[in-house]
Amino acid sequence: MNVKETAAVDSVLDLDMAARAAWLHFVGGLTQSEVAKRLNVPVTRAHRQIARAQKLGLVRVSVDLQPSDCVALETRLMEAYGLKMCRVAMSVPEEGPLPLRTLSVIGGEWLSNTVSSGAHSVIGVSHGRTIAASVEAMARCAAKAVRIVSMLGGLTRSFAANPYDVIHGLARKTGAEAYLMPVPLFVDKPEDKAVLNAQSGMTGTIRLMREATIAFVGIGEVKTGHAASLRSIAGSELTTWLQEHGAQAEVLGQFIDESGSIMETPLNDRVMALELEALRDKEVVAIAGGDDKRDAIRAVLRSKLLSGLLLDEATARSLVHELDATEAP
Repeated sequence: MNVKETAAVDSVLDLDMAARAAWLHFVGGLTQSEVAKRLNVPVTRAHRQIARAQKLGLVRVSVDLQPSDCVALETRLMEAYGLKMCRVAMSVPEEGPLPLRTLSVIGGEWLSNTVSSGAHSVIGVSHGRTIAASVEAMARCAAKAVRIVSMLGGLTRSFAANPYDVIHGLARKTGAEAYLMPVPLFVDKPEDKAVLNAQSGMTGTIRLMREATIAFVGIGEVKTGHAASLRSIAGSELTTWLQEHGAQAEVLGQFIDESGSIMETPLNDRVMALELEALRDKEVVAIAGGDDKRDAIRAVLRSKLLSGLLLDEATARSLVHELDATEAP
């Protein structure tokens, strides 16, 4: 047996160990110490294998119940903003302003259902921490002749949620063909954008982006200047310009003001992404949450770009409270 064959066998055995550990823990109800004893391994290894099974999507935990108040929030937001779909997830205690665990669960579930349904042959995705977490949380599913394409280029600076990890993760968990844009999110000059778009490797990706019938996007906020796209821009002058000119939200590296209007900015001719107006003939589902993003979510809802929204309970309740206050006599 050669080295490659030995490595393959070791990988299969390791995956089998992870599956057995997870089954004994979650289905059998054994503690991690009991799992370790049953498998004759150290407790630390049992813990690692259970965690690995969860990360690989081998474990799915579902609670077949949605509280009536979450349903009421969904209905209110759908009626107010003309959404076809809204999913509000019950909040769980989390540190920091971003309810990442809460959002990743509903994001992963939506991704799995959308890919496995076979309703869309080409699915577009953006990137960011929340979408990356959703991909990690999603269960493995079989893609039925589905192609997945990134709707924008990668970031030009170090970023925790690598856009290529999102695409590769989706390909690994679904078996679908996945295509990415091997370019930065923003180029230096408009001429650079024209040159890159004309490359043979890009034309096929751009064609798929336009063929996508559904897009899964994140929402960046501009108010604090912490949006991923803003961090990717060299210098702070453009960030300041965007804030001074009323930008509230970022989607696919493009910006939306408080009224929901898509803005003309100095970045429009430099962004490597599908233009926002092209989203209007697609289903567009956004995922976002947290108090810091409330203004950005509201702005995107007002743009009428969205057909669906996934968010956490606390943010949904805040948005609905604002609607009720506005309509009060």
